[in-house]
Amino acid sequence: MLLFALFLLGIGNFAVHKAVLESRHPMLDALPGFYRSGGGRFSLWFEFVILLAAMLLTGNGWPGMAIAYGIYSLLNFGTGWLILSGRV
Repeated sequence: MLLFALFLLGIGNFAVHKAVLESRHPMLDALPGFYRSGGGRFSLWFEFVILLAAMLLTGNGWPGMAIAYGIYSLLNFGTGWLILSGRV
């Protein structure tokens, strides 16, 4: 059940991440070039690695990683909301 919850959070993280990348927010100009290159492919791969690590560790008896990924996701969603709503 935890792995399914992580998978759903991962889908949400990818959606928010992609929306922020496509928003062309001026704050994105502060990121290093390699992070933005290719339409943000590197950053999306990094997001995938974080999700994969959380799922593997949770599946192998580290349920605390599910909580950590949940906190990470809440921070991502909050930051994405701030950027996409124009509050930042």
